[in-house]
Amino acid sequence: MNKNFNNKKGRKVKETPESRKRELLEAVDENCNPITILKREEIHQKGYFHKTVHIFLFNKEGEIYLQKKSKLVEENPGLWTSSASGHVLVGESFLTTAQRELKEELSIRTKLEEVLRIAPKDLNNDIDCLVLFTGTTSKTPKPNPLEIETGGFFPLEKVDKWVQKNPEDFTFSFRLLWQLYWKVMTQKALKGR
Repeated sequence: MNKNFNNKKGRKVKETPESRKRELLEAVDENCNPITILKREEIHQKGYFHKTVHIFLFNKEGEIYLQKKSKLVEENPGLWTSSASGHVLVGESFLTTAQRELKEELSIRTKLEEVLRIAPKDLNNDIDCLVLFTGTTSKTPKPNPLEIETGGFFPLEKVDKWVQKNPEDFTFSFRLLWQLYWKVMTQKALKGR
């Protein structure tokens, strides 16, 4: 890995909530085709679809790391969500963004595998162009306090019951991805028989 990872692509190490609003993102159509480039703040204000990534990070015991978003972040403050997530900056690939977000949010680098892609047209819903990656680590995540209030590894069964019992504790994107992830994994298991 390049030791200057954060300086080559993506956000600067000393980002602020204000600097994030000025990040350049691609606004995309319902098929995830780029239509224009705007600042992050403008994309959100105007309601354009854009590209995002989520990462489900697992430990060697098969537990998933969830984070509770800081109350200081602009999107979904105080809600539980994926291990890491973020916006794809102009010129970045989904994989590069996923690696960057995992490093920025949890100080983790690991091999990531793409699990699924969702376009707005796929669900007729207010969801962005989203790609889910998974990875496994033996390291202890170090949550970025600017973005994360707390976090931890949880058994999958506990997360599943929690999502069903208290869906309001989680971001919409996480609830959707959790459901789709299990559908994909079940289909893979059935094909493997």
